[in-house]
Amino acid sequence: MTGSYIEEIISFLFMAFALGMDAFSVSLGLGMQKLRLKRIALVGLAIGIFHIMMPFIGIILGKFISGAIGNFAVLAGGVLLLGIGIQMIINAFIHDSKQMLDPKGFGLLAIAFTVSLDSFSVGLGLGMYGAKTAIVIITFGVISMLLTWIGLLLGRKVHGFLGIYNEILGGSILCGFGLNLLIG
Repeated sequence: MTGSYIEEIISFLFMAFALGMDAFSVSLGLGMQKLRLKRIALVGLAIGIFHIMMPFIGIILGKFISGAIGNFAVLAGGVLLLGIGIQMIINAFIHDSKQMLDPKGFGLLAIAFTVSLDSFSVGLGLGMYGAKTAIVIITFGVISMLLTWIGLLLGRKVHGFLGIYNEILGGSILCGFGLNLLIG
């Protein structure tokens, strides 16, 4: 029993890391704006909170849906994770020149919401699977907040050459978990 519990937590940590890669990539770009440390703390907190709220909503909806569709829920969750992973990998190769939002007020909320959308979909899949809600949302929130802070601080030093590789890594991890649900 303890072994499967530890395996589940490790799986959630990897998923949280994969989802946090998007926030990390965006943070690298934001960090190049030479933000003050107080602003960096606030941006990380906002992204962490959104990475708690969005998967929580997804898990609740996923549990509701799984009650209605039964065993099909695990397959649907696997397909959903696989689809999100593939989308992240494809988006890594699409280079568009988006204007970076200012991480204040509405801009901060828009950034936090945007980078946490993937966690809503993953939460939906995990809700269908029957994952433990508290462990998932705490793990997703803390990891994304830490990756955001690291990205913002590194962004002050690095000039954005890591972005595409982070999204590919995150997408690959989600694809792996999706395939594991489908095959395993």
